[in-house]
Amino acid sequence: MSPFDVLLPRPAEVEPADGVFPLGPATALIGSLPAVEWLRAELRAATGLPLTESGVAVIAFSLDASLPAEGYRLEITPTAVWIRAGDETGALYAAQSLRQLLGPAAFRRSPVHSGQFELPCGVVLDRPRFGWRGCLLDVARHFLPRSDVFRFLDLMAAHKLNVLHLHLTDDQGWRMEIERYPRLTTIGAWRERSTVGHGKLGALDNRPHGGYYTKDDLREIVAYASARGITVVPEIDVPGHTQAAIAAYPELGNTGDQLGVWTGWGINPNVVNVSDETVKFFRTVFDEVVEVFPSEIICVGGDEVPLDQWSASPQARARMAEQGLTTEAQLHGWFIRQMAVHLAERGRRIIGWDEIAEVGDLPPGAIVASWRGEQAGVDAARAGHQVVMCPEQHVYLDHRQSDHPGEPIPVGYLSTLADVYAYEPVPAGLEASAAAQVLGAQAQLWTEHLDTPRRLDYAAFPRLSAFAEVVWSPAERDPEAFLRRLSDHHLPRLDALGVEYRPLDGPHPWQTRPGVPGLPR
Repeated sequence: MSPFDVLLPRPAEVEPADGVFPLGPATALIGSLPAVEWLRAELRAATGLPLTESGVAVIAFSLDASLPAEGYRLEITPTAVWIRAGDETGALYAAQSLRQLLGPAAFRRSPVHSGQFELPCGVVLDRPRFGWRGCLLDVARHFLPRSDVFRFLDLMAAHKLNVLHLHLTDDQGWRMEIERYPRLTTIGAWRERSTVGHGKLGALDNRPHGGYYTKDDLREIVAYASARGITVVPEIDVPGHTQAAIAAYPELGNTGDQLGVWTGWGINPNVVNVSDETVKFFRTVFDEVVEVFPSEIICVGGDEVPLDQWSASPQARARMAEQGLTTEAQLHGWFIRQMAVHLAERGRRIIGWDEIAEVGDLPPGAIVASWRGEQAGVDAARAGHQVVMCPEQHVYLDHRQSDHPGEPIPVGYLSTLADVYAYEPVPAGLEASAAAQVLGAQAQLWTEHLDTPRRLDYAAFPRLSAFAEVVWSPAERDPEAFLRRLSDHHLPRLDALGVEYRPLDGPHPWQTRPGVPGLPR
């Protein structure tokens, strides 16, 4: 077994050599890259070593244009460590690998290790398989405090994931400050109670829930993510999943009713209307979104849009006649295109859930997030559109992890650790030209039933660790070798980081939710 078999995700190429590089008081950490300052801060805390810029034994970082973007070459000898990276992000990934090679104690916040910290000698040549290695974090259903978002970003970075899809709005809450429309957060960020359990099977509690991020909060999250090689893609979901917005501004709705922020889960019949004023409202919202988020890609949602209210609306019928549309589904596409064109004028392009591919021509540059299965992604890729694969049958991490009787709130498809590790983002039979349109894949953490950071840990890990290897490492996989690396080396790292992951043999007693109904598929 190679001493580099501890690395997760598995690197592209490894060449072990004899010997070790010992860390000590005379070890120098040098280079002008942000990765150097990050690594110095992490290792000083964990090892107690000064790791100054001068010393006898050197760990040196530099850039090398001959290496691919996000790639790196790590060479460890008994007297020096040389790290060359294709870009600053690649240097961050090299630093993450170096920390893994030092053992779980290198992930602590204070020195607990009684022996020598050592690095095994050899060469690692590494690069990601996919450019989009994402995870969706739903902060709309259950709000996650900013400090916990930072922690989640640290965990993503430790797994070389590079896109945080931040689901900021839904029927159950609006989480982003919009200065032009303050009631979106004074009203829309709070609901009176929540359903505990799945849909109609669950019971309402009597506990108000809410919270939102100011613009400066989100700018801080964006900067923190960027320093760790992560792009934050914000989602403002339209024209469905909008009851929180309608509760704040009833004129956005179709019925004229005063709605509250929704206390249930599932598909909501309330959608926004298609008036000029509503289109202007959401254009203004997206103007404030692009002020805060530098990401080229902005998510407009577009999923699960019931058409009944538009079918009954004279205003909607008038809009259809004006635009020459024959179905309400085409009206759905028209609304999405209004947002896409507006964002394009600001140098951005959209990603949307796969329903946007069924309601008319896709806007130029639109990316399809294939969630209801793989076929929508296959069709979009063959039509020349870029695709992110995120099928619920494979990579929805809020879905149940086993048939264990204590599995908390068991919803959705059975998605074991082995299932996630076996997922292949490029569907079988997809020709090379279409496969090139697959940007990568994204795991989802929807939070209807993940109401605390501890529940989020349980749902995410270690399945997100398996997913990270799927999207980073070469396509060939060895499940038994992965499980050894995970159980022997990576779970101890998660322990050191304080992650309350699901044990491989089933939940701890305190991780169960007896009596709370789920709905397995």
